Amino acid sequence: MKNISILGSTGSIGCSTLDIIAMFPESFRVSALSACENIEKMEAQIRRFKPAMVSLNNRQAARMLKDRCSDLDVEIVSGVEGLIQVSTIPEADIVVSAVSGSAGLIPTLSAIKAGKTIALANKEAMVMAGEIVTREAEERSVRILPVDSEHSAIFQVMECGRREDLHKIILTASGGPFLKTSHDERKKVTVEDALRHPNWNMGAKVTIDSATLMNKGLEVIEARWLFDVSINQIEVLIHQQSIIHSMVEFRDGSVLSQMGIPDMRIPIAYALSYPERLDLVMQRLDLSKTGMLTFEMPDLKEFPCLSYAFDAIRIGGSMTAVLNSSNEVAVRAFLDGRVEFLDIERIVGDIMLKHTVTPVKDIEDVLMADGWAREEAERMVGNIS
Repeated sequence: MKNISILGSTGSIGCSTLDIIAMFPESFRVSALSACENIEKMEAQIRRFKPAMVSLNNRQAARMLKDRCSDLDVEIVSGVEGLIQVSTIPEADIVVSAVSGSAGLIPTLSAIKAGKTIALANKEAMVMAGEIVTREAEERSVRILPVDSEHSAIFQVMECGRREDLHKIILTASGGPFLKTSHDERKKVTVEDALRHPNWNMGAKVTIDSATLMNKGLEVIEARWLFDVSINQIEVLIHQQSIIHSMVEFRDGSVLSQMGIPDMRIPIAYALSYPERLDLVMQRLDLSKTGMLTFEMPDLKEFPCLSYAFDAIRIGGSMTAVLNSSNEVAVRAFLDGRVEFLDIERIVGDIMLKHTVTPVKDIEDVLMADGWAREEAERMVGNIS
């Protein structure tokens, strides 16, 4: 029996994780859950999975939840402190880091320091502080198991070969909903348009990142740290069907891929059960019905956010944190109707140009760069609005 703590339990990844746990109650038990402020969904999760501890970021929401769950034996905490408590609860064997955005950095790092196995869906922790996170994990012999479908695919393929035989990693990208639209057409994109992903059911922020290809850029940076490879060993290919989740090319020219239907429960299940595999009762991939599988190089001029990510990891230091934080502000502003879709890439690019890169030696350096980028991005959003 593995005890699981989930950071971001009411989001897309969190709910899919709970689906897996519900399928295999003899293998997994929920120790703790956290969310932002979704009281109704969290109450339902508490009553079904009976965690010992729950945290909501919003303190007022936490008080309301405590009143609604007064008949249950559950400790309800709040704020950043509560998130850390959930990530370090002694009973948990695995912490699923599925918080959206930079908010996942501190609790993920706290879980590593507490010696927990990490099932990582929060790519921003690696983007902002990949060197720090991997160093802490290595020093404490903590295993980080990737949950993103692309990184899970690479991890699974690497199990079939020797690390020293790796030639390059090939990350696949669906291309999002605007792959074939012109620059002028993207000027008129609405929030509703951008949230219509052709293949995946994801949260709002990740879906917008997929539409700009920033999500793939963040995954490039994450892959660099997760698999300890040079940025020159990472390639991105557009694969609209989302059947091949990523590939690895070995030095003899062999290319191995991991395939499956676009359902996040598959990589989540593998992270929870590793090194075993679960007998998932769900739709299976039928190759006779998939049709043609296509691949093409991404157009970095049309989708500069992917190019910005490659630039950021090559520059290094504080630049990756600045990339991530300015993008978070820009995406939030777009979702709130304060800027246009194409303003996202403009804000990120301009903030990166303004930034004076500094070394990142500890988490305080990361948070300083994060704060600067957010202030600058908010100022730019205000000017645009």
